[in-house]
Amino acid sequence: MRITDLLKANAIKLNAAPSSKQAAIDLLVSLHDKAGNLKDVAAYKEGILKREEMGTTAIGMEVAIPHAKSEAVKAPALAAITVPDGVDYESPDGAPCKLIFMIAATMDGDVHLEVLARLMQMLMHEDFTAKLKAAKTPQEFLDIINKQEAAQFPEEAAAPAPKKDGYQVLAVTACPTGIAHTYMAAEALQKAGDEMGISIKVETNGSGGAKNVLTAAEIAACDGIIIAADKSVETARFDGKPVYSTKVADGIHKPKELINKIVNKEVPVFHSDKKVEGGSGSVGNESFGRKLYKHLMNGVSHMLPFVVAGGIFIAIAFLIDALSGAPQDGNFGSVTPVAAWFKTIGGVAFGFMLPILAGFIGQSIADRPGLLVGFVGGSLAATGSTFAAPGGDGAAVSGFLGALLAGFLAGWLMKMVEKICDHLPHALEGIKPVLIYPLVGLGMVAVMMCAVNPIVGWLNGKLTEGVGAMASNPALIVPACALLAGMMAIDMGGPFNKAAYVTATGLLASGVMGSNEGPFMIMAAVMIGGMVPPLAIALSTTIFRKKWTAEERKNGPVNFIMGLSFITEGAIPYAAGHPWPVIPACIVGSAVAGALSALFGCTLMAPHGGIFVLPTIGKPLMYFLALVIGAVVGCLVLSIFKKNEEQ
Repeated sequence: MRITDLLKANAIKLNAAPSSKQAAIDLLVSLHDKAGNLKDVAAYKEGILKREEMGTTAIGMEVAIPHAKSEAVKAPALAAITVPDGVDYESPDGAPCKLIFMIAATMDGDVHLEVLARLMQMLMHEDFTAKLKAAKTPQEFLDIINKQEAAQFPEEAAAPAPKKDGYQVLAVTACPTGIAHTYMAAEALQKAGDEMGISIKVETNGSGGAKNVLTAAEIAACDGIIIAADKSVETARFDGKPVYSTKVADGIHKPKELINKIVNKEVPVFHSDKKVEGGSGSVGNESFGRKLYKHLMNGVSHMLPFVVAGGIFIAIAFLIDALSGAPQDGNFGSVTPVAAWFKTIGGVAFGFMLPILAGFIGQSIADRPGLLVGFVGGSLAATGSTFAAPGGDGAAVSGFLGALLAGFLAGWLMKMVEKICDHLPHALEGIKPVLIYPLVGLGMVAVMMCAVNPIVGWLNGKLTEGVGAMASNPALIVPACALLAGMMAIDMGGPFNKAAYVTATGLLASGVMGSNEGPFMIMAAVMIGGMVPPLAIALSTTIFRKKWTAEERKNGPVNFIMGLSFITEGAIPYAAGHPWPVIPACIVGSAVAGALSALFGCTLMAPHGGIFVLPTIGKPLMYFLALVIGAVVGCLVLSIFKKNEEQ
């Protein structure tokens, strides 16, 4: 490991004038912090001081090398200062120190000992230290070190690492909906790579499919791959390469940290248990909870198009019957022939919702063998199949909960079957994917769901009764709408947001079969809750300009469009940069808008679309008023508690 791999120009201070040993330590620690080498400045400084208590780290000859091994260090690094007038560092020879290096080491390994040994060997040359003390710029300082290191350790200089023809770092970004987070993370990583001088290519797994796809040659040539995704992506192609997997939000907010993990070789090599034709295996550094979340989001992201398109078709059916003056009874939405056509087609799309959810959860866990098992499991959950009534029992319909269970169990069971089948003779390899996996999987999921459906169906029935009671009870509908609308602003696309949205769409799917307006009111509250955060941000950046940086003010107006389009993710960069007070303010604004929407009796027949589904909104003027009030409340709360940017 070369010294200049650990020492960067922004961690060098020339011609410093610390008044004491403590001041010199403070300056060097601040340089480490400025260079982004530390997780916890106070903890690292404490480690440095404890080492000094054991004895001074000054080595004589006007040189000191303080060092500490600490969990507060992100990656091994160096900082350096020159002090022309010298500083009393309690040197054993009594001479003031004019050249000080500070080593920051991680707890794993003995990098600090290697660096310390190498520095000691190099600093024994007085002409070398004299040149360092006389350096005029940080780059000159680094060039002097490079030249000396090459001269003293020629075996390393003789075989420099070959320059790669491809990209040094590769990345893949993906989020459940494939809209905002995916491209925001890609842009942040690309921008960080450009600033750091690291060549990087980012593949986006968006709603329109994979773009800028990584090639086999690029993968083979790169130093490592970053996967910033909240759903499963194909990873088998990365077998044998260092791969670091994290949530998509880290790609947006910590791009340089992620790139440094690859560049500094802090990432373990990934070994896939799947063939390259497919697969979306999990990377080793992921926790069990994160794996669960990614599998779930893989199902949700594939399910959303069916929910949105089917829901809008059904909303059109209601709109047609409403315009024709049809009675709002149990047949509402199917009275006129044209409305019946739209409702039937929308119902078909809605019918795929649970099988798609379960199927792609299973596929995320077990690849192609899990798709069939999950898909059938989701269908059996939707029909309520039991051993006594394989064609379906209305009382045993396990619905959304059953489909979730089917997807996860199907994936895990098929993983087990795949491992068992690995012991079969090689001659049977060709029939495993077309006969053994489907046959065994179908039998297992049929038995599993027929046993589980009555239990989950009963539980689902009780939950549905509870939520349905809230949706139909005038005394409870307002707090229910306020709660779900507020949840939309907690994590703006994360688990809380998705839980509220899925609850509303599930009620919408059941509500379209009856005349109760409760489900439609909840769907209206959930959508308005997702529209408020970007609008509140846009208002604040427009009206209270001193609260924000120039870049934040410039990007703020875009959130008017995103908010009105029901794309909550537009508020994420602001929430990440200023979690307090952005998140609480948005929650308050969304909850107020949701409560007012319910108080005004507003309904919504479409599960998505923002202002583009205005004709499907009941009492649109009052709905717009609730939206404006919620956005203004969120803006005011935010602007009251957020300090001016210059403060």
